Amino acid sequence: MATPRRRWPAAVAAALATVLAAACAPGSQNEQPEAKAPSAINTDIAKAGNVTLTVWDQEVQGGQKKQIEKLNAQFQERYPNVKIKRVARSFTDLQRTLRLALSGDEPPDVVEANQGYAEMAQYVKAGMLLPLDSYDTVYGWKKRYPKGLIELNSVTKDGKLIGSGNLYGVSLNGEIVGLYYNKDKLAKLGLQPPKTWAEFEQALATAKSKGEVPIAFGNSEKLPAMQLYGIIQDSLVPKENVRKLVFGQGGSWTDAPNVQAAQKLADWAKQGYFTKNANAVKWDDTPVNFAKGEGVFMFGGTWWAPDLAERMKDKVGFMLPPPAQAGAPSATMGGESLPWAITSKSRHPDVAAAYINFITSPQAMDISVETGNLPVLPASKQPSEPLGKEVAAAWATLSKNDGTTPYIDYATPTFTDAFGGPLQKLVAGKATAQEVMQAAQDDHAAFQKKK
Repeated sequence: MATPRRRWPAAVAAALATVLAAACAPGSQNEQPEAKAPSAINTDIAKAGNVTLTVWDQEVQGGQKKQIEKLNAQFQERYPNVKIKRVARSFTDLQRTLRLALSGDEPPDVVEANQGYAEMAQYVKAGMLLPLDSYDTVYGWKKRYPKGLIELNSVTKDGKLIGSGNLYGVSLNGEIVGLYYNKDKLAKLGLQPPKTWAEFEQALATAKSKGEVPIAFGNSEKLPAMQLYGIIQDSLVPKENVRKLVFGQGGSWTDAPNVQAAQKLADWAKQGYFTKNANAVKWDDTPVNFAKGEGVFMFGGTWWAPDLAERMKDKVGFMLPPPAQAGAPSATMGGESLPWAITSKSRHPDVAAAYINFITSPQAMDISVETGNLPVLPASKQPSEPLGKEVAAAWATLSKNDGTTPYIDYATPTFTDAFGGPLQKLVAGKATAQEVMQAAQDDHAAFQKKK
């Protein structure tokens, strides 16, 4: 997503942990699946017989829903012998139910499996996903995708390292966590889109003094504060340092610049720059409220762009978070959408691989543009709406400058609670920046020790 990345309730998490523990027990599902040799893979799907391909996805929002429905229809039109049985769930519901489904006797064939240690790495460790390297030999995904994007969907077979090892998924859309702004509100305040971080903070102060909500912000699920923290962190910490920290390759969450980022988040909360009672506001309600006129700015992912464009028309703008100095390159979290993966117990892995290849093809990138989304790879078509053009330009700039940093919830399997919970307290004024960052470091160190 990360599409919005969230946690699940504690009771559900405990139940799922039990399932994974059983899956990893000796002699059970922790036996690592092996893909066919490339020479044994059937790519003639029309001769595969009648197949029902069960696909679980979280493409339920406007533009994303249109995109996958169109791609599914085209795939079935090309292969009338294949029927796609689609199970569409919200991101939260998918995470709550996917692990249980993968551990069953009849799991789906294709799933969207979130990157990171908390999910994809755990599925791989439990032997629930099929390595795609043999299929890559046939379809050439590594030739189409930049190395950095391939690494985001790669895990070692023991689940101990993300960013290397075997390929377990292929993504369709690109993602940026950037800055949306209400053009009408900025104009009424006599402001322009900020070109520097200092200008942005001055705009927040101006908006507050004029009775506006500076930043629309809902944080009941904890992850929004983690993304906002990450954006502030990217303005203070070199991108390579952020990457190394998240992937466990060096650095500490208690390093001075990281604490400084937490302090900035605390200062904004104290200054009243956020939606009132932000910790009680749902994440999905944030763009809805923003479209209705709450907030001059809103930090959020490009996955919200199609719906915002439909609701706000030309009144909404998008930009990368402003750099410290005008004209300097920006850095922000992002990468690619949830990858499409094949389950290890799929009865139709060759058809599943052909499906994944179809929905991530160059033609699929054009459909991504047509439905208002951001394709992860260059498309032959260009967006027609102003917001889509701004998102595409931001993605191109970020890609050119290698400015993408990973979502920080990738850091450990428990980081959303271990860091997101303390961040909620920080936003509420009930914890200090140092306390919050120490909690993050404690969780990070404990995970590194167990790897």
